[in-house]
Amino acid sequence: MAGLTAKTLQPTSITVHQQSRALEVSFEDGSMYRIPFELMRVYSPSAEVQGHGPGQEVLQTGKRDVGLLGLEPIGNYAVQPSFTDGHDTGIFSWDYLHFLGSQQDELWRKYEARLAAAGVSRDAPMQTAATASSGCGGH
Repeated sequence: MAGLTAKTLQPTSITVHQQSRALEVSFEDGSMYRIPFELMRVYSPSAEVQGHGPGQEVLQTGKRDVGLLGLEPIGNYAVQPSFTDGHDTGIFSWDYLHFLGSQQDELWRKYEARLAAAGVSRDAPMQTAATASSGCGGH
């Protein structure tokens, strides 16, 4: 998804709403989306979240109250957020931000289904390799 294509919609404004924890992005076609930081964090395009191939995705939990520390421009095609949980490796292209905004309802449904399938709640602490292998439930 990196880079620009002839179909890439350019953002006309990007506003960080710290209090409501949402990124507001307006595009040149007139569309406007308020993307919750939690949704951005859960669907970060980073390898840390997406893995390196199909089936390697890492289910993100405990991100409801995640905040945004910064938002850095990447060339003329993306932004790179720094989240309050330390995650800062996802590069969100204009296409990907448009996708997150326009598909929010479906993405939330898929996330909730993945949580249910894993038997964890949205607010559960993240499992680490150590807690997952020890079976100690994160404590």
